[in-house]
Amino acid sequence: MAITKKTKVTDDKHVAPKDNVYKNMQESKETHISNHLDEIVAAVSVTPRKKIQNKLPQTALFQPPREKLHLCEEKAKSYSSSHKHKEAVHELVRCIALTRICYGDSHWKLAEAHINLAQGYLQLKGLSLQAKQHAEKAKEILTNSLMPPYNDNTDVFKCSIELFHTMGRALLSLQKFKEASENLSKAERLAKELLQCGRIIKEEWIEIQARIKLSSAQMYQSQKKSKEALPHYQEALEYIEISRGEKSLECVSILRELAGVEQSLGFYDASINHFLQAHLIVLSKNPSQEEAAVSAHFVAHASIASGRPEHHDVAEQYFQESMANLKDAEGMGKAKFLSIQDDYCHFLQVIGQKEKATSILRESLEAKVAVFGDLSPKVAETYRLLGGTDLAQGNHSGAHKKLKKCLQIQTLLYGPQDKRTLATQQTMDVLAKAPEVAVKPRQTPRAKAAFCGSAAQHGAPGKARPSAAD
Repeated sequence: MAITKKTKVTDDKHVAPKDNVYKNMQESKETHISNHLDEIVAAVSVTPRKKIQNKLPQTALFQPPREKLHLCEEKAKSYSSSHKHKEAVHELVRCIALTRICYGDSHWKLAEAHINLAQGYLQLKGLSLQAKQHAEKAKEILTNSLMPPYNDNTDVFKCSIELFHTMGRALLSLQKFKEASENLSKAERLAKELLQCGRIIKEEWIEIQARIKLSSAQMYQSQKKSKEALPHYQEALEYIEISRGEKSLECVSILRELAGVEQSLGFYDASINHFLQAHLIVLSKNPSQEEAAVSAHFVAHASIASGRPEHHDVAEQYFQESMANLKDAEGMGKAKFLSIQDDYCHFLQVIGQKEKATSILRESLEAKVAVFGDLSPKVAETYRLLGGTDLAQGNHSGAHKKLKKCLQIQTLLYGPQDKRTLATQQTMDVLAKAPEVAVKPRQTPRAKAAFCGSAAQHGAPGKARPSAAD
């Protein structure tokens, strides 16, 4: 190509002006095509250009855009189902570029691509505004796509349902509840009209309803309107059970949200039953030990919330099941085990088994230092609870010693003016007046400095090993 261009430049001296105009038009056209191909390559390339030469045959660069679009769509679905939302968003961005190449700037397919990207952004916290912007772009495209006669615009109407629903969810995330409600209502009305006109079948309508009802329920619950949220959650569950089956994993999150609303309304039996129903579904799907533990913990926690003695056995059963799944876990699993164990100790204290709770807390202290570090909220809270137990038993000296350690950690973590630090300081001030505590010399500033230096050295997990007697 470079040789050809050089020859053309040489020949230009001998051609007529008319031919010059023609040749300039041809060269301009060639340059435009070349630039356009560069844009396509940039949009459809899977890896940076330097790496492509080594990893892909040259023909892969010029794979037809529609094939590349289909591949990106499939990869986006796969990433999304695996909860790899960042990777999914990356593929959805490429889908927009490829859809524009394949269908142009005014096709409803481009609006659909923007809606899909908006939905991808909604899976990532803090990106609701980007989702709203892409939904607005989709609305602009769809407005131009809808032309009379409307008989052949079923795909555009279906896309409009997704648009209104996605816009509603984006506005909900931005806490614009009135606008969110309006968009969700539009989606529901349009779906009903399409069903009545025979544009969609009942199975499609049920799936759409399940998603809209769930979003409506979440909208009311975000406003602390549990009574209004309850029937929408119930309908969403009913529709998802019809479309996906009563044992589908899609039911689990809805059951848990429904149970949370029932719990806030005081419907404790229904709440426990729905958490238990979700737990049984999870167990039927070969879960990991951590997934099974978390699911059992939901049931145990719901049983405590009722405050009723008849639910204590249920709480005990599912606490034990939850902890058994994570007893030998390491890393994040161990951290989860210790958190659940703390909830269990709180439960034991509520039902009057304080000695058992204290024993478990003492034994857990060394593990907490190993997992969370000695300067951690978990360790501070354990010292606080152990100090409170000693105080209740009249062991003022032991309570003062543990609360002193708690206060030192809280001061370093939260500062001296934090309400948690101040509450511990007030208890310490009361204890300081007790005879067995008052006779002991107070810690000097030099000793305090020594503690802070030691704490800084032993802040890493696993370096400090406190005695259970502490």
